[in-house]
Amino acid sequence: MNTFASTPLPSELVSLLGSSLLGSGIRLLSFFMMAHHREHLMRLCRTRALEHTVVSARKASGLQLTRRFIAFIAVFFVIAWPKLIAVFYPNVPISVGYSQRSGGFLFFSSAYEKLHWVQLNGLVITPLDTHLLSAIVGLYFGSALVDLKH
Repeated sequence: MNTFASTPLPSELVSLLGSSLLGSGIRLLSFFMMAHHREHLMRLCRTRALEHTVVSARKASGLQLTRRFIAFIAVFFVIAWPKLIAVFYPNVPISVGYSQRSGGFLFFSSAYEKLHWVQLNGLVITPLDTHLLSAIVGLYFGSALVDLKH
């Protein structure tokens, strides 16, 4: 006859096992929370270092002047130069390309785009001119607004 299986565990042993399991669980949870906290602190340090790098790059001498020069050159040669040529030499044809979307037949084929080229004389303002100018001006003034914050 086995007397060990029939005897109940003493309450001190149950209390010891329960408190040991609960203590180790709380300790593991605290390790997890400390690791999460350290990871968060490392992310904050990395973000601060990146912000410091961005601010120091923005304060670099000549960067704003370079950005202005690039915007001026792009606006002049893409927008103004063809217009000036068209005004002073009106007989020089200007080729303008535009895309036209052609649909397929029901569901048998998909739609595709065709590029059409037209030659025009005189002063021509295309949608590409207006889109490009708005993009350049938006990028230039958008970055200037960000510079005002710092």
